[in-house]
Amino acid sequence: MIVSLLLKKLRDAVADLTPIVLVIAFFQIVVLRQHLPQVEELLTGSLLVVAGLALFVQGLEMGLFPLGESMARALAAKGSLFWLLVFAFALGFSTTVAEPALIAVAAEAARVAGQEGLIDPGAASLEQYALGLRMSVAFSVGLAILIGVLRIIRGWPVHYLIIGGYAVVMLMTIFAPKEIVGIAYDAGGVTTSTITVPLVTALGVGLASVIRGRSPLVDGFGLIAFASLLPMIFVMGYGMLVFG
Repeated sequence: MIVSLLLKKLRDAVADLTPIVLVIAFFQIVVLRQHLPQVEELLTGSLLVVAGLALFVQGLEMGLFPLGESMARALAAKGSLFWLLVFAFALGFSTTVAEPALIAVAAEAARVAGQEGLIDPGAASLEQYALGLRMSVAFSVGLAILIGVLRIIRGWPVHYLIIGGYAVVMLMTIFAPKEIVGIAYDAGGVTTSTITVPLVTALGVGLASVIRGRSPLVDGFGLIAFASLLPMIFVMGYGMLVFG
C-alpha cells in the first residue's frame, strides 16, 4: 500500500514539475538558442527533486497533517484556553525558527548588511544580527498564530484583522529605515514555507472542526495570512532598533 502511494506521489510530482521543465527548456533552446549546460547533473538533480517532493507530500499526509489536527482537537476538548494559546504560540515560534528559508534569508541579510557597513562585518556581529532577525520573525509568527486561534474561538471576521494589519504595515513602511523594508516584506513570505504551513493549517482546520458553530472551511483557514502579516511589522520594528 505504501509503495502504491509513493508511486502515485511520484507521478503527481512529475506532473507538477513538467511545466517548469518545459518553460526552462523552451527559453534555453528557442529563445537563448543554447544547449542545456551539464545535462547529466540537471537530470540527476531533477530526479532528486521529484523523489524529494513525492516523499515530502506523502510525509505531510501521513504525519504532520494528522498530528496537527489531533493535537488541536485534544486541546480543545481539554477545555483550557490557556494551554491552547500556549500551544499555538509555541507551534508558530518553533516551526519558524527551524524554517530553512528564514535561516537562509537571515544569513544573507546579515552578510549584505555587513558589506554595506550597516553593521560590524565581524562574524560575531553577523551572527547576532541574523539571530535577532530570526527571533523577531519567530516571535511574530507565534503571536500571529495565537491571534489566529483566538479569532477562530471568538468568531472574529478575518478581513477586519487583515485590513487593519496591512494598514499598520503601510504606515510603518513610511517610517522604517529603507534598508530593512525589503527584508521585512520578504520575511512575510519565507515564514510560510515547508515546515510552518502544514502544521499551522492542520491546527486551524482541526480547531474549527471541534468548536461548535465554526466551519473548517470558513474559519479553519486564514492562520497563514496572519503568519505572513505580523513578521513584516516586527522586522521593520527590529530595523528601527538596529539602524536607529
